[in-house]
Amino acid sequence: MDTRGSAIETVEDLRRHLQWAIELEHATIPPYLCALYSLDPGRNAAAAQVVGSVFAEEMLHLALAANLLNAVGGEPRLDTPDFLQPYPRPLPHGDRSVQVQLAPFGPAALELFLQIEKPAAADAPPEADEYETIGQFYAAIEAGLRSLCDSLGEAAVFSGDPKRQVGEFHLRTGGGEVIPVHDLKSALAALAEIVEQGEGAARTEVWDGERDVFHPDRDEVAHYYRFQELKHGRRYQAGDTPQSGPTGEEITVDLDGVLPMPPNPSPADHPDIRAAQVQFNNTYCLLLYQLEEVFNGNPAQLGATVGTMYQLKGQAQALMKMEAGPTFEHVPPEQRT
Repeated sequence: MDTRGSAIETVEDLRRHLQWAIELEHATIPPYLCALYSLDPGRNAAAAQVVGSVFAEEMLHLALAANLLNAVGGEPRLDTPDFLQPYPRPLPHGDRSVQVQLAPFGPAALELFLQIEKPAAADAPPEADEYETIGQFYAAIEAGLRSLCDSLGEAAVFSGDPKRQVGEFHLRTGGGEVIPVHDLKSALAALAEIVEQGEGAARTEVWDGERDVFHPDRDEVAHYYRFQELKHGRRYQAGDTPQSGPTGEEITVDLDGVLPMPPNPSPADHPDIRAAQVQFNNTYCLLLYQLEEVFNGNPAQLGATVGTMYQLKGQAQALMKMEAGPTFEHVPPEQRT
């Protein structure tokens, strides 16, 4: 039962909340990208693997949220000014005391990531708006889906065109899989994939139910616990729990192997730096355009996104080497180069 406003009582409410879910998943991507691109993978291989895997899985969650919205007859929107509001900012419709920042990898970034991925308590209620944890927000969506299917029937709720479902969206550095959504069972599976990768299975476990992409002999830990590993400099191993913390092998983090970047970079006065920021913003908006096309019935654009992401990495690192950083500003389509 929802305890907060914006309850999900109609299919239109559901569509609105699933668009919020897309905005939520996207809002984590710029902070994770800044941390990832600041890392020298030669000196910080473990940290780069962790942040890279979480980024890849957030992209997967974006696709799952788009599949959910398409399944109920909505239209995912990504290439809009709302997606690129200035940082710092709260997660969309979330706890406004948590201010999401853009920063290089380091202790402050890790603390932020732990706040973002914080698991809900086992008895935490669903929260459809101003949610305290991402898990509670998705629990509200699940409750709304179940209630609407009970009152209207699954056929009325899942009225979307099956051709708009994305069936493949896998980045080699992340686990999980895209689940095409066409009924309540597949919708619940998609929601479970998002929540368990973020905060662990059943809200009480370290593990997310997948195998580790980089270490196939190991179970994979959820996003929150991957960041705990980096904070504590030690991996989780069999038998570890949220209460015990990680007790496995050591992880080394070399903070000298991180490119400089000012927190929450603003548009630069220096013409060379500003030109590089504008170039990055154009490329990032191209990525949002391509993803919107993919999620609105043009999956052929999916391959193009990989090349765009490689461009972003080079452009962001060039800015950091100038001791600046990307600003993630929305560029209107008519102004793009």
